[in-house]
Amino acid sequence: MSRATDAVALSGQSALKGIGTGIGTGLDRGFGAIRSFFGGMPKPVKIVLLVLGVLLAYALPLLDLPIIPTTGSDFGGVLFTAASYALIAVGLNIVIGYAGLLDLGYVGFYATGAYTVGILTQYHWHWPFLLALPMAILVTMVFGVLLGAPTLRVRGDYLAIVTLGFGEIIRLVIHNTGWLGAASGISQIPPPPSIGPNPPGPDGGLFSIPHLSWGTFPNIIDVGHETHFLKFGVLDAIPYYWLMLTALAVVLVADKLIKDSRVGRAWEATREDEDAAEIMGVPTFRYKLLAFALGACIGGLSGGIYAARNGFVSPDTFVIILSELFVAAVIIGGAGNRWGAIAGAIVVAYLPERFRGFSDWRMLVFGLAMMALAIWRPQGIFPPRRTRRALAAEAEIEELEGETVDV
Repeated sequence: MSRATDAVALSGQSALKGIGTGIGTGLDRGFGAIRSFFGGMPKPVKIVLLVLGVLLAYALPLLDLPIIPTTGSDFGGVLFTAASYALIAVGLNIVIGYAGLLDLGYVGFYATGAYTVGILTQYHWHWPFLLALPMAILVTMVFGVLLGAPTLRVRGDYLAIVTLGFGEIIRLVIHNTGWLGAASGISQIPPPPSIGPNPPGPDGGLFSIPHLSWGTFPNIIDVGHETHFLKFGVLDAIPYYWLMLTALAVVLVADKLIKDSRVGRAWEATREDEDAAEIMGVPTFRYKLLAFALGACIGGLSGGIYAARNGFVSPDTFVIILSELFVAAVIIGGAGNRWGAIAGAIVVAYLPERFRGFSDWRMLVFGLAMMALAIWRPQGIFPPRRTRRALAAEAEIEELEGETVDV
């Protein structure tokens, strides 16, 4: 009876593994076909498609497309959260994906950026947002250096424990320090300055853009529902989404330039074999510290914009589970691939809100989706090129070994 049960269990595992392998192979072939299709296009066509993709990303909250919008929560707010998570994931991808450093306390940098903006614009001083945000980035970078200088001499699990402690220490320090607002937090943080002919008035902004409503087809333009361009108010989250998306685009350009430079190659060498890189003359500690500082300042940038959007920050906002979500976004998307990190962040931020209609079951659905990805796609949704090459080589070796055995 026991042997029969074991046999059934093994057959079930084999079936699941077969399904997972089939799904993974199908995804790889699908993504490979898409890459080949776009790779064969002329450069002007690629530029046009890229511009159209960017315009679609900006126009997404106005289009009211079927299926995509979230019914239980404001879609513009969800998109803002997804964009802020994407920005954080790109920053954390530098630390985890490029330099190979497991940082479990990234929420500490997120909180540092948010609190710096709150303190400078409202709590102790009244700096303009456009001056406070660069200061938040600078302060967070300094925190990254201060944390990284003593801790990057340890590796692996020890580094993970140290960074995990950093995230929790930041929260506890804020919670017990009156100068930082303590448990009450900081409220009434001003939004970014609106730009337009009449910013303080009821309209403001440079111009207004009507939304679309497909339920009233063919009159799909909803003139009663408009978003004012560059007006940062309380109710409409779409201008904040555009601001976060712009910050993400700037960071992506900088990320590509750095990754393709000598610094990116040094990170790759350090990640693959730190000892060998050190012997070959790569100052690994210096490059690891640089990765830590750059990742930290990007987290501070996202936190600063979040504080201006939300208007309120408290230590309860920056709990350690946020760090786990950020790491999950990078791993699920594919550590080392900036586009994979963005895809993972969208999955982490969007899925729970999309399934909000399931009420208490939405987190179960979200958890099952994460488990399925972890089991059947452990290399992430969009693994980096080196991982794809390694997997292809491994599959080829296994195929050759199988043919040898058959002979």
